[in-house]
Amino acid sequence: VDLLFYSALFLSDGHAELANAIRRAATRGTRVRILVGNPRSTAVIARGREEGIGHDVASRVRMTLHYIDGVDQVDGVQVRGHSTTLYNSIYRFDDDMLVNAHTYGAAAVESPVLHLRRVPRGRLFDHYMKSFERVWAASAPIPSALAREETNGSH
Repeated sequence: VDLLFYSALFLSDGHAELANAIRRAATRGTRVRILVGNPRSTAVIARGREEGIGHDVASRVRMTLHYIDGVDQVDGVQVRGHSTTLYNSIYRFDDDMLVNAHTYGAAAVESPVLHLRRVPRGRLFDHYMKSFERVWAASAPIPSALAREETNGSH
């Protein structure tokens, strides 16, 4: 499982068991890599301005970090922060992938989601995986303290 997003708060909205689901999957041998936006990064802050919601994106990132706090203590789970401009959110599960194609000035929820499947000699799935790997290479472990920051006023 590979996940790339700024906040993907929808994953935990109404699903208080997100962290437990990640832990259970890892315990069964699933390797999970999660790339969360760094709420202090200029890219996350700019995204909030572009969507017309100010620092709410950074607040949403902090909420996600709070919900998944500690999952990286389980073998097989890695959580990193990234500060990249996010053109697409990527959610890969084995040979299936959901790509949320972001559009300027619109929230991710307002943008289309593509369902891709890895097929022999197909290139699109691998194209998005290369993008994920580039962000992974540029990312760093995210301090747990970011999840505990106050969401109003901290940037």
